[in-house]
Amino acid sequence: MSGHSHWAGIKHKKAANDAKRGKVWSKIARIIIVAAKNGGPDPSQNLALRYAIDKGKQANMPKDTIEKAVKKGAGGGDAIAFVPVLYEGYAHGGIAIMAEALTDNRNRTAPEIRKIFEKHGGSLGSTGCVNYLFHKKGLITVPTKDVDENNLMEIALSAGAEDLLNTGEVYEITCDPAAYEGLKKALEAKQIPLQISELSMVPQNSIPISNSESARKILGLMEELEDHDDIQNVYANFDIPDDIIAKIP
Repeated sequence: MSGHSHWAGIKHKKAANDAKRGKVWSKIARIIIVAAKNGGPDPSQNLALRYAIDKGKQANMPKDTIEKAVKKGAGGGDAIAFVPVLYEGYAHGGIAIMAEALTDNRNRTAPEIRKIFEKHGGSLGSTGCVNYLFHKKGLITVPTKDVDENNLMEIALSAGAEDLLNTGEVYEITCDPAAYEGLKKALEAKQIPLQISELSMVPQNSIPISNSESARKILGLMEELEDHDDIQNVYANFDIPDDIIAKIP
């Protein structure tokens, strides 16, 4: 399975895990605060805030927690000044990694991220070193067991999807960012269950990983980056077969 869809699946499972839920909510609250601060508290007029709130709902974030984050960002409380930072680098085997962060202290976060890369056999690179390998897309996944492929394809393509791929467990639908919201609404209107729906950085090409040791190092790096409090999203261009994934504890 390609890197963006597989890792999105892992994040989806983590968000549903009670042990991780508090951290997931904390990360999303940070995104909501920044979105509300930059574009105002009305999600109908602030697209970034609407997407952030949707992300909170997907993670079963309580309504009052979402509302408190919006209020905090819009000036209803003392909001920490978070700034966006993009970290780029390489995992084991030359796999390209991008990690989006919101931090209140770059001098603290950067050395911590560098250490995580090095711990797992990777290296933190310079700005722009891998960004060109990715493009921004709307990404939606639908469980294959829940809908007929031909029916889904007809609905998705009519609503602006660029591609639909059957990866085994899920259909992976990609679209231009401008078409994302309309596509999502069209699928929801047909009561099609969405597993993941987000704007994502999708690799233009994927690098196949053929052994479990390399996969273990790459996924170890991805998971530790995801677990860092300041990191919001991690993207990569690996392609790890399911039988290799199954060998990793």
